[in-house]
Amino acid sequence: VGQGDAFWQYRPYRDGDSASQIDWRQSARSRHLFVRETEWEAAASVWLWRDASPSMQYASLRNADTKAVRAELITLALASLLSDAGERVAVLGSGMRPISGRIAVRRIAETWFDETRNASRPPASLPPLVPLPAHGSVVLVSDWLDPLDKIEEVVRHYASGGVRGHIVQVLDPAEEDLPFDGHVKFEGLEAEGQHTIRRVETVRTAYGARLAAQREGLQ
Repeated sequence: VGQGDAFWQYRPYRDGDSASQIDWRQSARSRHLFVRETEWEAAASVWLWRDASPSMQYASLRNADTKAVRAELITLALASLLSDAGERVAVLGSGMRPISGRIAVRRIAETWFDETRNASRPPASLPPLVPLPAHGSVVLVSDWLDPLDKIEEVVRHYASGGVRGHIVQVLDPAEEDLPFDGHVKFEGLEAEGQHTIRRVETVRTAYGARLAAQREGLQ
């Protein structure tokens, strides 16, 4: 209950209440007076994270955005929309306090730039597990191709603390349908090594099933 425009509840009239607070239509339905209360409105705090690990630096086409570029664009656009709506935003795990206004988007971009420039080792492919206040929100943007049990640890960490969240999956088009044919050598971007498949088209169906299972697990 608090200052706001949205209806919250009716409660019985009490001594000290102003006559202007009485909802006369509701009160006319009984022998008692009722006060109409509105819902408390306050800015929400949203912590944002985008995957900047080496595997996100993949693009199957020469002139296409990498997954990292697309993930960063999506997250900055969301930060802009949230700040325009009066919400507070911050980078998850940076120690940055949630702030609102146009400066918030600039601060997020600067934080990411500094992290990339000063990183002593490649960024992790999973979000950091940090304490957040209850009733906060997180938005996590990644390709989410890590093992599901590792992803579940992240989700459980925040959900158990009363934090709500959303996960957004960003994939390259080639990761959607494995369009390659013939003899192809695949090489991981995070030191996973190389793997050669002599006829890629023969594993396309199995690959699609694995990707579908991953998405079902994410849901």
